[in-house]
Amino acid sequence: MKRTTVALVCGVAVTVLAGPMPARAEPRTLPVAGADLVSVRLESDGLVLNARDAGQIRAGHPGTDPSHVTLDAGDGFTGAAPARDEFSFLGPPGTPVWVLATDGDFPAFDATAIPNGRLVDDTLTVHLVGVEGPGRFHAYAQRGLGAVDVLLGSAAAEPTTTVLRAGQRRGGVLWAFDTPGSYRVALAVTGRDRGGRELRDEATFRVEVPPISPVETVDPPATQPSPAALRRAAETEHTPLAVPQVAAPKAAAPAPKAAPAGGRKVIADGHVDMGPQLNGSSWTIRLRDDTASPAVWRNLSDVVLHVVDKAKIKVPAGSDYAFLGQAGSDVWMLPQAQQAGIVWPGWNTQDPSVVNGTKGSVTWRLASVSGPGQFKLFLTGSFGRPEVLFDSGKKLPQQLAIAPNTHAHGSWAFTRPGIYHLGVEMAGTTKDGKALVDRRTLNLAVGSVDPNRAFGAPGGNPGTGNDGPGSGGDGGRLAQTGTSWTIAAVLVGGGSVVLGGLVVLGTRRRRAAER
Repeated sequence: MKRTTVALVCGVAVTVLAGPMPARAEPRTLPVAGADLVSVRLESDGLVLNARDAGQIRAGHPGTDPSHVTLDAGDGFTGAAPARDEFSFLGPPGTPVWVLATDGDFPAFDATAIPNGRLVDDTLTVHLVGVEGPGRFHAYAQRGLGAVDVLLGSAAAEPTTTVLRAGQRRGGVLWAFDTPGSYRVALAVTGRDRGGRELRDEATFRVEVPPISPVETVDPPATQPSPAALRRAAETEHTPLAVPQVAAPKAAAPAPKAAPAGGRKVIADGHVDMGPQLNGSSWTIRLRDDTASPAVWRNLSDVVLHVVDKAKIKVPAGSDYAFLGQAGSDVWMLPQAQQAGIVWPGWNTQDPSVVNGTKGSVTWRLASVSGPGQFKLFLTGSFGRPEVLFDSGKKLPQQLAIAPNTHAHGSWAFTRPGIYHLGVEMAGTTKDGKALVDRRTLNLAVGSVDPNRAFGAPGGNPGTGNDGPGSGGDGGRLAQTGTSWTIAAVLVGGGSVVLGGLVVLGTRRRRAAER
């Protein structure tokens, strides 16, 4: 193992030349939200296994030796094993478990840094070498609508290897533990290059699992309303709904180009985020395009997200996903976890202008949906149960409160192919208390249709390119009259923001086994 050998040789040299070694510094904490827990690259002397947090991913950083970090336990929560056969590996229904993940942006296993053609069969194998700790370890991945794949586990019947394809990223990966305490999870990656040489690297991950108290798996007390209660209030009183948030990366990534990129673009694969930008007094919803290198922000009127037929799936049986339609019917879904060949849209409030220039939550409102079918946006929790955020089959408008410096992903589903235009609005408040609001159109083409037909939303003025006050340089702006409802919502005060924060905290720390 080259890491061990190098470390040993260096350690001896330092001891001989410099005398007693100083006390070793504590490893830094690596945020898990949106991280590549396993990030593999190919160098001249073989494979390298690292871990990368979300900031490092966005910056194109190769990552960190896992032995130098501790995975952030603040990104985990307690739940209970659900009464579903696919989750039986976690134990009998109701078994308390602790999951290392944040709903909205699960971690991943990543091999995108390895070009196709460099390894035999373009595959790597991830091995569970061993687990030191007081309990059992499981690694599993979300797949489709509530289904899971068990990747690795320390129980007798669980796999100890899983295959990772070169050039691809396996999203939706969660780590679960059934006993509190200190764990050391040793993983190795192996492959064979085209010359027949065996390649291998190994690393040990540190995880400090907090007490797994059954008390944490119950519903929050009445003073902290559940997401369902908050949603009912939102439908009647326009109270913003809090979204499970992703902690901001501790290592800041370079910001994309501030001025919006010009020219129209159809995006059918790769990562994008919708979010606001603040430029002086101009507050504008744009799309951050990470498929470009470096990343750029684009005006919504210049972008069509193409939901290709690869995203078409069947609605599963059972009541959990009945909101998508009849069991067995087709639905086109952009999943919460990234999949190759499908665009992966999320939302964020991480632009530096927003982080530094505003206070409180950003309110995201779905004002209208134009298209041949219905649109649904939902989160799939760590135990496979969905939580619907937007549903065009119900009365609009609907809205969410997005905490500051948040990056999150959900599943975007469409019940029929065709052209869709989503009327979206985002509102915030400047540091000095000024209300901000912008309204735009997000264009999507679903299925085997010409995506260029989606440019030019109804009621919009596509392609103007104006960037004056209030326009934000986006011709896809929807007409609005009178005082926006979101201005009133923002001016109501901080109560709903505080309430939303409590719900988010309850969601992350006490998410109740997907009630």
